[in-house]
Amino acid sequence: MNGQYRKDIRPGLRVAIVRKQDQRSGRRTIGVVKDILTSAPQHSRGIKVRLEDGQIGRVQEIEPQEEVS
Repeated sequence: MNGQYRKDIRPGLRVAIVRKQDQRSGRRTIGVVKDILTSAPQHSRGIKVRLEDGQIGRVQEIEPQEEVS
């Protein structure tokens, strides 16, 4: 699932982001969403988030969630 829609993203989700300085290379950073920074319901390049470790970037992919039983 891509990260273009705000409704699909919530704090606690594990996501892959591209930070501003990594846009040219496309290098992705994996982390857990702390805050959603984009207020619009949709963004073509990905919703901007802050990860729990403080890094900021646009969501490129939402990682699959593991089932807990």
